[in-house]
Parts: sequence; C-alpha cells; structure tokens
Amino acid sequence: MELSQNKKSFSINMVIIYILCILLALVSIVPFYIMFINATRSTPEIQSGLALLPSTHLLSNWNVLLDKSFNPFKGFLNSFIISGGTTLCAVYFSALTAYGLVAYNWKLRQPFFTFILCVMMIPAQASAIGFYKFMYQFGWTNNFLPLILPAIASPTVVFFMRQYLLATLSTEIVEASRIDGAGEFYSFNKIMMPIMMPAVATQAIFVFVASWNNLFTPLILLTQRDKYTLPIMVSLLRGDIYRTEFGSIYLGLSLTVLPLFVFYFLLSRYIIAGVALGGVKE
Repeated sequence: MELSQNKKSFSINMVIIYILCILLALVSIVPFYIMFINATRSTPEIQSGLALLPSTHLLSNWNVLLDKSFNPFKGFLNSFIISGGTTLCAVYFSALTAYGLVAYNWKLRQPFFTFILCVMMIPAQASAIGFYKFMYQFGWTNNFLPLILPAIASPTVVFFMRQYLLATLSTEIVEASRIDGAGEFYSFNKIMMPIMMPAVATQAIFVFVASWNNLFTPLILLTQRDKYTLPIMVSLLRGDIYRTEFGSIYLGLSLTVLPLFVFYFLLSRYIIAGVALGGVKE
C-alpha cells in the first residue's frame, strides 16, 4: 500500500515537473516566435496589437531594409569574421592558460589565478575610453583586430576551463606523454584539447553569442559603413525621423538571431556535460 502511494506521489511530481518545464520552454520560445511573426507584418499591423499568424509583408519589409542601405550579407560576413576570430582566440588561449594553471605547479600559480578573478570584476565600459585611445594610437580604428585579439585574455573562459580541468585532468596522462618524448604543445593540442572538447564547445557557444550580439565596442571603433556588423546595422534602422518601419526592424533582428540558432544547435549537445563538469568546486 505504501509502495503504491509512493509511486503515485512520484508520478504526480513528475507531471508537475514536466508542466513547469513546458511552461519555461514556452516563455523562452514565444518572444522569438513573435519576433519572426512581426518580421512578416507591416508597421500598422504591429502597432495594432499582437498576432500569432504570419502576414504577407515579408518582401516589402525586405525592400525597406535594402532601401535603408542595410546590407545583410556584408553585415553577416563582418559579424562572422569578428565572432569566429573571437571564439577561436578565446577558447584556445583560455584552454592553454587553464592547462598551465592546473598541470604545472609553479610558485605564483594561485596569485595569478586570483588576479584573473579580479579582472573578471572590471566591466568593459570602465576601460572603454582608454581602450579606444590606445587603439587610435595604434591606428586600429575601423579594423577588426581590436575586436578579435583582446579575446586572447578572457578571464571568464579561463575560470570555466580551469574548473573543468580540475574535474577531468589526470596528471598520469601528461606525465606519460612527457616520458614518450612528446613536447608540451603537442601534448596540449593532441591529448588535452580532445579531453576538453565539451568545455571548449560550451564556451564557444557563449563567446560566439556574446561577440555576435556585441554592439558597444564595435560602435565606438567602427565608423566606416562597409565595416558595420549586423547589430550596428539593426541599431541604425530607427534613424528615420518621420517614420519608423517596425516590420523591417523585426526582420533585421530576425536575420541577426538566425545564425545564433544554427551555431547553438550545432554545439548544444555539449552544454549539459560541459556545464556540469565545469561547475565542480575544489
């Protein structure tokens, strides 16, 4: 009797959990769905209220984008170059730094990690003026390099990679590779990187999304129209004094979001394993 009651209560709890998960999924999906629907609607239709079915103004909204000098192909290419380069630099060099913090026992290891944690507390906006002046003196304004190279020093990614290595790294593997005569970089690239792939994929998603959506830094460094990223182009769509075409704005936002969905679904299977193992404490 008691066993059947336990099974019944367990079933009720599972039903409640599934209902909550479905509600949370709907809360997450509905804003994107409305954005895609509004991309097919005209400005008067959007201002009239919410709709759940697509309209017939997708082509006209696309023409409005092109009339406003919105070049989605150029913006996509610029954003992809910056986000791709940022992601590669961040995940590789952060993994290399984390490997040095875990695999080697050197005197200043803990103070160095403490310094990395302190850097995490500094917001990017606090150093924006100095960073712009520094890049201006280098002649790197209207250049993609200052948007890519700083990703080499990504304290948040280093912290995550270190936590992951603390849970997964076996020093016997490193010592065995050294005994076999493998160099340090060879051991890292051929042995450690495959082991760290779940963490690398997880952080690659986060870094790529953050770089793709970044508006602040590109806006202060890029002034030439042919260097604009998609977020900058979308932010300029509301520059019309007399009329704001909300349908074209939603279409521009949809074009900005679509690559993120593709990138996320390609690597999403690594997220649960990466976050679970990376969150292990010492």
